[in-house]
Parts: sequence; C-alpha cells; structure tokens
Amino acid sequence: MVDAWASVQEVTDITGVSVAGAQLAQAQAAIEVFSNRIYPDAERMRTRDLYWLGRAVAYQAAWLAGQFGLETRLDATQIQQDQVSSTLAGDGLVLAPMAARALRRVSWMRSRTVHIRSAVEGSGPLIGDALSDGSDERMAWTPYGGGA
Repeated sequence: MVDAWASVQEVTDITGVSVAGAQLAQAQAAIEVFSNRIYPDAERMRTRDLYWLGRAVAYQAAWLAGQFGLETRLDATQIQQDQVSSTLAGDGLVLAPMAARALRRVSWMRSRTVHIRSAVEGSGPLIGDALSDGSDERMAWTPYGGGA
C-alpha cells in the first residue's frame, strides 16, 4: 500500500490507465515537490484541496506510465533535433499537463488579490468619493469638539 493522495484503483477509474504501486509512489513524490506539501500533512488540508491533489497524482501516475527516462532528463524548455524544434512550457518534461491543471486548482497554488484599505476608506463601506460634498449624507458625522 502506497501512501498517496490517490490509489491505484482511482488512477484506473480516473484515467483508464493501469499503473503499478511504484509508478503511483513516483507520481506522489513528484506532486509533493510541485505542490510543496507532503502526504502526512493531509489532516490539515481542506477536502477540496485533497480532491485536486488526488486528481493530480492520478494524472501524473498515468502520464508516468508512458514516459521513459524521466529521472535522467535535462531541464530544458526548447528541444531541436533533425530540423524539428519543440518548445515546452515550464515543467513540460516532468509534470503531466492534466496534473499541472489540477494543481492550479489547489487553494495555495492560485493567485490571490489583497485589497488594502486606505485611510480615507476607513473600516466601513465606501460608496462614491469620500471627499465629495455629495457623499456627506452617507458618511458618519460627529461634531467637531474644538481643539487646543
């Protein structure tokens, strides 16, 4: 039994490709490298993330079954031989295309936008221009207590 986010049977069910336990272990190791997570951390992950990690392992294992010399390949993005040229994207020589797509759906692998509120916005909702006279009715108002 291989500790992986997918089982040998799940690989067959998802991809239609039969793999051995050794190929599943290789796929798990590769996905751990690309996802920056390891299998024992599974109890701290969300169900949705575990689903996509399982899919990534399944696709990687199926892809590995058709590859040869994976561990001895060079890190290249362009290959030219006999007047034929091929350009590969990023990790195209070591990561299955469908596994890469599944990994992009894992929560910590997606891009995020962070909105930082300015001092003018404050902590409440901002409707319109805070400096405009027309938005005075929507802004909280307190009388000026004077100053020294």
